[in-house]
Amino acid sequence: MRTAFTLALLLGAAMSARGDIASGPKEGDKAATLKVYAVTGDPKEKEIDYADLRKDKPTVYVFVPADKFDRPMFRFIKTLDEGLGDAGLIVAVWLTEDVDKSKDYLPKISQYFPSAALTVFPGEKAGPKDWAINADAHLTAVVVSGGKIVKSFGYQSLNETDAPAVVEALKKAGKK
Repeated sequence: MRTAFTLALLLGAAMSARGDIASGPKEGDKAATLKVYAVTGDPKEKEIDYADLRKDKPTVYVFVPADKFDRPMFRFIKTLDEGLGDAGLIVAVWLTEDVDKSKDYLPKISQYFPSAALTVFPGEKAGPKDWAINADAHLTAVVVSGGKIVKSFGYQSLNETDAPAVVEALKKAGKK
């Protein structure tokens, strides 16, 4: 009994250290409306519903709380951008209280993510309600293919080594 308890405690500590938390919509759900201001990508400099624009195309939506954006997150997105290739598009959605500041900032970093569309959610910093973004998540990645949620990844801590799992989820969904 003591061994099982110790094992459960160690497993819980390992999961906690890993930083994964529940965030994002449930697998199999339809991708909800996602009205954002497109800062880069095509189209750009206009408000659009990216979920409608992408429809059935493979997409990774990355929800980034602007106040938590740091170098490990930068490396994660860069590695994701490089790893996806032609398999799909990254739509990075900045969640912020200062939309104008993010609109000014995103073009400056866009050169490092040439295949990604950088956007700003103009609503509450918590993000779009129907996307179930956990406020404790430092980043949420949502893989969508065929207009449906394939997998959601919530991170409290992450770096570039976490990106291959997201790339693999999108590529695997594309083969179905």
